[in-house]
Amino acid sequence: MVTIKEIKSTIAVSIAAAFGFIIALIWKDIIIGAMKLFGLWQEGGFPDTMSLIYGIVVGLVITIVAVLGIVYISKWGGVAQK
Repeated sequence: MVTIKEIKSTIAVSIAAAFGFIIALIWKDIIIGAMKLFGLWQEGGFPDTMSLIYGIVVGLVITIVAVLGIVYISKWGGVAQK
C-alpha cells in the first residue's frame, strides 16, 4: 500500500524536477540570445547589450526563486539527501 509520505515525496521530486527544467530553459535562451548578439547564432537573440543584461538579471531572479521553491518543496515532501 502506498503511504502519504511516499506520495508527498514523489510529488516533491516531480515539482523539483519541473523547477530545474524551467531554470535550464531560461538559461538556454539567455545563452543563445547572447550568442546571437555576438554573431555566433542565426535566429532569436537579444537586439542590444541592455536587453542581454535585463535577460541575465531576470534569469538570476527566476533561478533564485526556483531554487528556493526546490528547497521548500523538498522539505515539504521529506525528500532525503544522498
